[in-house]
Amino acid sequence: MNTIVFDIETVAQDFNQLDKARQDYLLKGAETEEEKEKAVDQMALWALTNQIVAIGMLSVETQKGAVYFNGESGKEFEENNIKYWAGSEKEILEKFWQAISRADRFVTFNGRGFDCPVLMLRSAMQKVKPTKNLMPYRYSVEAHIDLLEQLTFYNSVRKFNLDFFCKSFGIESPKAQGITGHDVGTLFAAGEREKIARYCAGDLAATRELYLRWKEYMQMG
Repeated sequence: MNTIVFDIETVAQDFNQLDKARQDYLLKGAETEEEKEKAVDQMALWALTNQIVAIGMLSVETQKGAVYFNGESGKEFEENNIKYWAGSEKEILEKFWQAISRADRFVTFNGRGFDCPVLMLRSAMQKVKPTKNLMPYRYSVEAHIDLLEQLTFYNSVRKFNLDFFCKSFGIESPKAQGITGHDVGTLFAAGEREKIARYCAGDLAATRELYLRWKEYMQMG
C-alpha cells in the first residue's frame, strides 16, 4: 500500500493587480478599514484569489517525501528524507500530479475543505491536467482520509486546527518551531521561500503521526 500525506501552502494574489470589478466584489459589505483588511487577508483561502507556493508529500510507509515550492526554477536540495524542488506554480503542480498518480490512497487534514479544491481549481487555471480524483465519495476512507472529517465525525462535533489536535494527542505540533500558517504570506513577500517549504514539511510529519493514531485507535472495519 502506497499511502501519501499531502499538504499545501498558499498566499493571496496582489489585490491591487485585480480589476476594479473583482476588488469591489471582494470588498462587498466591508465598511471599515479593519473589515477591508480582513477581506484582503482572506484571499489566500480561495483558489480564485490565491496561489499555491508549496506542495508537500510524504509516504506513510517509508517516511520519505518531497516538497515542491515556489522559487528559483530547478533548485534542489534534500533534508531529513525530504527532497525539495523549486519552480513556478504550474511546475510544482505538474510535479504533484505526477507523484500523486502513484498513490493508492492519500491522507489530508481538511483536504476536502481546502487543499483538494484549491489544487484542482488552480490546476485548471494553470492548464495542468489532474491524474487522480482528489474528491472521491465522501463517506469512504478507501482512497482519501481527511483527518479533520474523521476526527470530527463528519463535522458532527466542533472543529479544531491541526496544532490543537496534535497537542491534544501528544504529537509534536508543526507550529512548535514558531511559524504558523498566518506567517506564510509575510515569509513569501520577504523571499523566504525555503522557510515556507520546511514549514510545509513539518505539517506532513504531524499529519502522518495523527493519521497513525486514528488508524490504530479509531478506524473501524
